[in-house]
Amino acid sequence: MPQVQGKAILFDLDGVLIDSTRAVARVWRRWAVEHGFDPEEVIARAHGRPSPTRVREYLPDADHAVENREVERREMEDIEGVVLLPGSARLLSELPPDRWTIVTSCTRPLAETRLRAAGLPVPERMVTSSEIKNGKPHPEPYLKGASVLGYSATDCVVVEDVPAGIRAGKSAGATVIAFRTTVKDPELLAAGADWLLDNCSEVSVATKSPDLVLVLLSDPPRTA
Repeated sequence: MPQVQGKAILFDLDGVLIDSTRAVARVWRRWAVEHGFDPEEVIARAHGRPSPTRVREYLPDADHAVENREVERREMEDIEGVVLLPGSARLLSELPPDRWTIVTSCTRPLAETRLRAAGLPVPERMVTSSEIKNGKPHPEPYLKGASVLGYSATDCVVVEDVPAGIRAGKSAGATVIAFRTTVKDPELLAAGADWLLDNCSEVSVATKSPDLVLVLLSDPPRTA
């Protein structure tokens, strides 16, 4: 079976480790209707991008701080249906705690709320939108995620589910595994994904030292 090697793994959160699709859709649908926007368009653009970015795009003249606080409050209150994706708990349990973290476009409070709702551990050195200036697809999130673990991004494996995140990982120099949980294969490939898998259930840890060696269970596994 094919293998991928790296010093550490940087996971996106939503669409990779957990599924919060229904909760996200409920919150942004309500927000879109209140402001007179097409709910389906707003929801489609919500994946993998920080909430402040979305608010600024739709309401350039609004009080963005107020709007963002309200959206985050609603997202933290609405955790119904936030669940684990297949294999995520098992894969995290196989990894040494200091060799993985989460790099998410959520704020820290929201990320911690969703992790606890899904029953996953909150990594000590998680990187959220609260700690960065430039969100995905900028490489900053994954450069910082690698740095807090003590590695170069070029030595890390990124696991993502949307084009913005894939581009962020590739721009940082990482190998990127993309999951088919949110968008179709052509979009994942166009963004530069190195591997396409269904979810964490198709990844296992073969070796933990000195490098992590991941076995990929997909067939066919390679994108190119």
